[in-house]
This record gives sequence, C-alpha cells and structure tokens, in this order.
Amino acid sequence: MINRRTLIGAASATLIPGHAWGQSTAPVRTPAGALQGTTEGGMRVFRGICYGRAERFRAPVPVPAQTGIQRADAFGPVAPQSGGRYGAQSEDCLFLNIWTADARPTARKPVMLYIHGGAYSGGSVTDPLNDGQVLAARGDVVVVTVNHRLNAFGYLYLARLDPRFADSGNLGQLDLILALRWVRDNIAAFGGDPNRVMVFGQSGGGAKIATMMGMPAAKGLFHRAATMSGQQVTASGPLNATARTRAYLGKLGVRENDLDALLAMPREKLIEGLAAVDPILGGGVYFGPVLDMKWLTRHPFWPDAIPQSNAIPMLLGNTHDETRAFVAPGSAKMRDLGWDNIAERIAPELRIDILPEWVIAEYRARFPNWSPEQVFYDATTCGRSWRGQVIEAEERAKAGAPGWVYQLDFGSRTDPRRGAFHSLDIALVFGTLGAEGSQTGTAADARAASKAMQDGFVAFARTGDPNHAGLPRWPRYGLDKRATMVFDVRSRIENDPRKWQRELFARVPYIQPGT
Repeated sequence: MINRRTLIGAASATLIPGHAWGQSTAPVRTPAGALQGTTEGGMRVFRGICYGRAERFRAPVPVPAQTGIQRADAFGPVAPQSGGRYGAQSEDCLFLNIWTADARPTARKPVMLYIHGGAYSGGSVTDPLNDGQVLAARGDVVVVTVNHRLNAFGYLYLARLDPRFADSGNLGQLDLILALRWVRDNIAAFGGDPNRVMVFGQSGGGAKIATMMGMPAAKGLFHRAATMSGQQVTASGPLNATARTRAYLGKLGVRENDLDALLAMPREKLIEGLAAVDPILGGGVYFGPVLDMKWLTRHPFWPDAIPQSNAIPMLLGNTHDETRAFVAPGSAKMRDLGWDNIAERIAPELRIDILPEWVIAEYRARFPNWSPEQVFYDATTCGRSWRGQVIEAEERAKAGAPGWVYQLDFGSRTDPRRGAFHSLDIALVFGTLGAEGSQTGTAADARAASKAMQDGFVAFARTGDPNHAGLPRWPRYGLDKRATMVFDVRSRIENDPRKWQRELFARVPYIQPGT
C-alpha cells in the first residue's frame, strides 16, 4: 500500500545518491511522544519529526503529544517553492530532523540547530549538503535541521489589508521559534542539552537568525548564534511590504478586499504569483520579515544591536568572493566585460546608491593590475554582501557583546573561477565534502579547511567561544583591531582585512536589500 510516508520517503531518498538508509532501532520517548528513527554510520537519525501545524497565512500551533510509536525514518515534505529539486512539497512542511550518537537524557551534548538558506523564498534542509551525520559524529554534538514556511506562505504581509492575518508577515520566523520551543522541550531525550542550543545558518538562514535576535518571542530559546553570509540589519518596512503584497495580489488577480479568494487557491497558483515584479527593487517580488510592531517591534541591528541578544555569543562570517555565486563567471554580464562597460553593469549589482564610475576609478587607482572581472567581483562582494556583516559586528562590538568574525578564503576546487563563492562554507562546516552540490573537492586541502571550520563551530557550540587547540588564537572582534579568522588550507588571523574596501563603502548609507 502506497501512503503519504512512502511517497515522502521515496522522494527524499533520491536526494542523497547512494545514501545508505539505516535500520530501525528502539524508539526514543519524548514529551512529544515516542519516535522511532534509524541507525546510520553509528548515529541515531530521526527524520521528518512534525513540530507544528499551520493554516494558510496564520501562526503555527504545536502538535499535541502523540500516542503510540511514530516513525521518524523519512524526510517530511518541503515548503512550497519554485522548482522541485528538494522533493515533495506541501504546506504541511513543519518538520525537523535529528542526528545524535547517544540518545540518552544524561548525555547533555551541545545542540547545533541549522536553518537553511535560499533567501526567504526557497531552499530546504533536505539538501544533501545539510546532512548532519558527519558533523554530529565529529563534534559529538546533536545536530538538528529545520524546514519552515517560505515566500508568500511565510512572509506575505496581509495584516494591513485583513485583520484575520495579523501574523502573516513573520510566519516563517514564528515557525522557527516554534521549532526551537520543541527542541527546548524534547531534545534532552535525544542526548541534547536544552541549555546549550546553538543556531547556525547560511545566507537566508543567517538572516533569519539575525532577525530572531530581535524578536522577543525568541528570547531564551538559543544560547549561541552563527551566521554564514547571512545578515539582517533592517527588516522590511510595513509600507514597502504592503506594496509588495499588492503587486503579488495583482499578479494573481485577487482583490485586496476579498482575500478569501487567496485562501481558496491551490498552492501551485500561489507559487506562480512569485513571478510578480517587485515594485521597490524590480525583479521577482521580495519576501522577508516585516517590522509589523507585533512580533518584530524594531530592526535587528539598527540603530544598534538589540540589547535583548547582546549576551548571546555570536559568530559572523562571509566568503571572500560572495557574488561569484550570483553572477556566474561565464554569464552574459561577464563575457565581454571591459573598462568601457563595467560601470553600467556593476551599478545594479552593488545594491547601494553610490556612483559606480567613482567606485571603478578608486579601485583602478588602488589595484592597477586588477582586471575588470576582479574589480567587479570584489566591489560587489564588499559593497553588497559583506557590508551588513561589518555593521552587525561593529554594533555588537560597540555594545561590548561577545562576537567573533571569520572570512572564508578557501575556494572552489571544481570550478576555480568561482573562488570562495557564497555557500561554499556549507559543505566545509557540515563535512559533506563529497555530497552532491559540493565544490570543495575531497582532497587533503579541503579536509584541512573543513576540519578548521567544523572544530571552530563545535567549540563555539560547546562553550560559546570558537577557540580550540587546532587554530591560532582567535580574539573577539573589536573596533581597534577587527581580528578576523581567515579559513583556508592553513587558517590564520588577520586584523581588519579589506580595510580599504570597508572604508570606501562606509561613505554611503547601507540599505538592506528588500527593506
């Protein structure tokens, strides 16, 4: 008999080619019910644990404790989104997964909870790069990965149009907060310490973490935070968010005074609406957390680092060549790039209001031997992707909050033109060097960079400080030296790397894309 679980298992099994799904083991008994996972590579693995339910455009609610033994041996469906690379999709997507070596309450291991990237519109922790087995085994930690609602299902701001949907602009955030509450209440049964929960996330995952640091509902649910190329200095303003909602509704042909039509539409139709043109930025409509004055009552890092989270140790990182992931070296924009057209092409990629001709002239004077391509990628990385992290690190340093900063210099081994591009650090931290989608390679150099990153993250999860015997001393980030760990084949500390670029772009206000 083919049932929902069979279909989900079949879909998820295709995500990790050659993955050896393990044998069932004795169930783990938790306050949420008894859960039966599998054993794989000496690890206890629990997939597809439902942590909440939600109606469309409404806040999630906890799942009542289950009777009997619930199977946890296959990924749950992923959040609805464009494309189908991650497997079966459903609005019923509030599922988490756990890897642990010792599912006993007395083990009290650090917990590392990962939030995936994909901005706020796509992605899933069912991606093979996010498999927690290697990290859990190497670090002797409990790894948790979480899916939640995305795009219009998680961030369509309807509150100003219909009071029934007062929570709609931050539903994806509320899903994550509910997942953290589930972890607080149940993770001890899997050998985890509910008082040592570290959240870490790449790109949009890091931005979601930065946002949660400013949400009162998340207070006390995590005790360390690490963001990997993911910042959220400001949230979407409610007026801009409403303008985007109107553009989205217009694409679907829905009147703003009749949102029942939106409730009745199949999810596939709502995904089609994501092609609406963003009235602020152009391109596809942006979704993200909203300053709704209910769940999010101030910006996360403006005008300062929110005091609520300044006691939480924080690790902030970026890659050296972020934008080589967004604008491919072989793309039309780069193919005939020269000094005669670089200003025109770089302007929209900087995402800040700065004179592009001046930026190019400054770069050429500073780096006379650089090619147009080198200038393009460095300027867009420093002006667009790195800037938010600098601001967050500075604001925490001003507040005396414990923080450490890293930069990934280790570059792609399968396509060297891409360098240390946005998302390359995922495989290094998880240790999934040979997984589908990884570009690190599996040679000794990749293993060395991965070891340095994994051990730093694990030390941070364990103690709230990333220092360990295998790394040079990693000082806290301060405005005097701006100490930065540069992860590479041989990792090292540099003080104020890219100082010139930091000061160049600090001449103009930073505007968080989408806000």
